[in-house]
Amino acid sequence: MNALRNKVQLIGRLGAKIEVKTLESGKAVGHATLATNETYKNQKGEKITETTWHNLVIWGKQAEVLSKYTDKGSEIGIEGKLTNRSYTDKNGEKKYITEIVVNDFLLMGKKEKED
Repeated sequence: MNALRNKVQLIGRLGAKIEVKTLESGKAVGHATLATNETYKNQKGEKITETTWHNLVIWGKQAEVLSKYTDKGSEIGIEGKLTNRSYTDKNGEKKYITEIVVNDFLLMGKKEKED
C-alpha cells in the first residue's frame, strides 16, 4: 500500500512545449503544464466543461524525450507524485506551488505519417 500513498495519474494535453534546462550538475529538468478536462451537465441540463491546469516537473532523460516528441496540445498520460514548495518572489511575497513530479509517461496521440 505504500505505493498508493502519494500517486497521481492523469491524462491531458500539454499547455505549451516543455521547457528543458540543464542544471550546473549536468542533469536536465523540464517544466510543463498539463490540462485535464471534466465534462458534466448542470442543473439546467447544459453541458459544462471545466479545465484544470497541473504543473509538471520532469527530470533527466524523460524530460529530453518528452521535449523531443511532444509539443503544445500533445496528449500524454503521466504518473507521478504531488509535491509542494514555496519561494519568495521579487516583491518579497511568499508564493506556494503544487507540482507533480513525473515518474513515468505515455505518449497518447496519433503518430504522424512519415513521407
